[in-house]
Amino acid sequence: MNLLPQDSLELIQNAPSIVFLTGAGISSESGIPTFRGEGGLWKNFRAEDLATPEAFQKNPKLVWEWYDWRREICQKAKPNPGHLIIAKWQKKSSSVHLITQNVDGLHPRAGSETLIELHGNIFRVRCTNCTSIFHLEKDGLDHPGLKFCKECDSLLRPDIVWFGEEYNQSLLTKSWELCKQSQVVIVIGTSANVSVPTNLAQTAIRNGAIGIEINPEETNLTPSMKHHFDGKSGEVLPQIWKEVFPDETME
Repeated sequence: MNLLPQDSLELIQNAPSIVFLTGAGISSESGIPTFRGEGGLWKNFRAEDLATPEAFQKNPKLVWEWYDWRREICQKAKPNPGHLIIAKWQKKSSSVHLITQNVDGLHPRAGSETLIELHGNIFRVRCTNCTSIFHLEKDGLDHPGLKFCKECDSLLRPDIVWFGEEYNQSLLTKSWELCKQSQVVIVIGTSANVSVPTNLAQTAIRNGAIGIEINPEETNLTPSMKHHFDGKSGEVLPQIWKEVFPDETME
C-alpha cells in the first residue's frame, strides 16, 4: 500500500519547486543527541547556558570545550538514509531545495551540495574581530581549546547562531523566497518549537504548497499538514522515493 495518494504523488512528481525543512530529529536517527531538554545536560550546564554571546564572553574556554565535545560526536556520526535520499533527490533535480536547522554537517556529508544552514555549522568558525571565516578541519584549526584567527590573531568563535542572536538575513531572505515559491514542503524531524523554521513551513502552505511532515510525534505544524507520517525519515523517505520514482533504483 502506498503512503501517498495519487493526487499528492502526481503533484510531487510535477512540482517546479520542492523544499525540505529538516530539524534535530533527522540527526538523532544518526545518534546525535539534541543537547537540549531532558538529558541534555553537559557538566551540569544546559545548552541555553552555553550557546550565548554572554557565555562566550564570560568563559570562552568552557564554551569551546563544549563545542569540541559536540564536534567529536558529529564527526563520528554517519548520514542515515533520510539524509542520503534528500541528497539523491537534489542531485536528480535542481528544483529540490534544502533548509536545515542542524549544524552537524551530516547533510553535506550525505552529498547535499546546495543547502541553507540556518543555524550555522559546527565545523566552521568566524573571527570575533574581522570578517574571516574558517573551516576547522580544512584550515588546520581542528584542535581542542581556544582557537585564533589566522588573519588578525583574534579569538575565533563557532559559526553558530546562538540564543539571542539574529539569523543571517541573506540566508533568511532566500529561505522565505524558496518557501513562497514551493509547491511541496517536506518537514522532517523538527519539534516546531523554533519560530523561524515553523513560520517558513507555514509560509509555504499559505502560498499554496502541500505540507508533508515526517516525525514520530505530532507537532504544532501537524494540523497544517496535508500528510503526517509517524515514523523516522530513514524509513519513510526511502518509501516515498520509491513511489515518486518507481523506475529508479536506490543505489
